[in-house]
Amino acid sequence: MTITNEIADRKQRVIENTRNKKTIRYEDFVAGISKGMALLDSFGSDRHRLNISMAAERTGMTRAAARRHLLTLEYLGYLESDGHYFYLTPKVLRFSGSYIGGATLPKVSQPLLNLLTNQTSLIYSVMVLDGYEAITIARSAAQQQSDRVNPYGLTLGNRLPAHATSAGKILLAHLNAEEQLQWLEHFPLQRMTRFTQIDNTSFLALLREIQKQDWCYSSEEHELGVHALAVPVYGQQGKVIAALNIVSPTTKTTKKYLIQHILPLLQDTAREIRNVV
Repeated sequence: MTITNEIADRKQRVIENTRNKKTIRYEDFVAGISKGMALLDSFGSDRHRLNISMAAERTGMTRAAARRHLLTLEYLGYLESDGHYFYLTPKVLRFSGSYIGGATLPKVSQPLLNLLTNQTSLIYSVMVLDGYEAITIARSAAQQQSDRVNPYGLTLGNRLPAHATSAGKILLAHLNAEEQLQWLEHFPLQRMTRFTQIDNTSFLALLREIQKQDWCYSSEEHELGVHALAVPVYGQQGKVIAALNIVSPTTKTTKKYLIQHILPLLQDTAREIRNVV
């Protein structure tokens, strides 16, 4: 699936990324890199292994082009193959490791998340929006690793559908109206459970409500038996840069408890993060 539109210009052609609105001159754009990254991006938690035909279908390449790119990525060490299917190698973690180790937001957030867990014995995370999904970039350590406090996981780099999570809806709620409509056009709402919101009109109304109250409670929209609460994390320029959330089994906490006792802690921590990022 292509994410670029070419804009005709008498003097020069400019390519625009329709997701992030970045532009680049056509002569500066390296198509090979774009195709290689599209191939890597076509792998995911629901698609660990791809053959040539599957990779071509997911990226819009011809089978011949997909084959060459897959073989090149295997040669470079980012993919491995059993002769029929290709799959990611640990080398791809180099990128996420560099981000987690060097970015300010995860470093600043980590000790504050650990403090919240020490105070409440619950698990907290900081997430950012990337296309369809909200990605975990910082997560507090569980006091009891055997306690399944987070059924669908909040491991670093974990990706969850934004429309069905509290953190994702916070991030979507702080996009402008045009950006929200574009997001819905690119990513039609998908049902995860019987509680998932899949009507565009109702979903947009919900986002307006979330933006107004500046926090979001979500219950069993992504996985049954799980509810969550999230607040926005603002940057120095007053723009939302992430979401801070708590995820808990519904058998361990109630909605009333999360809103009355945990929400103030989340809001205080979000303000602390803002003061140092």
